[in-house]
Amino acid sequence: MSWTEKLTETRTQLRSLNKTIPDATRAFGGLGKAVKEGGTFDFKTKEFIALGIAVAMRCDNCIVLHCEALLKAGATREEVGDVLAMTIQMGGGPSMMYAAKALDCFDTLAKG
Repeated sequence: MSWTEKLTETRTQLRSLNKTIPDATRAFGGLGKAVKEGGTFDFKTKEFIALGIAVAMRCDNCIVLHCEALLKAGATREEVGDVLAMTIQMGGGPSMMYAAKALDCFDTLAKG
């Protein structure tokens, strides 16, 4: 499955979940909004952190959503690479494998 297909599939699955448990997903969305809008770090920095966690947790769906958000926020490939390097340092071999996936995702989505 391509990263573009993964992004579409993820959105479809989330829409279905939202319809099934709207109160819970709305509350989770409110938490996300509060965290991304408040605090010291800017939105792009917070998305870098989220991408690092997504790689460390080995969540393809999270990777594709955060790569998309980073592209929209103006992140560069070099910045993403720096985040992935830190993730590898903290997570070892498994994080290295998912860092490669994340870079592929970023590159694929960047091409449109």
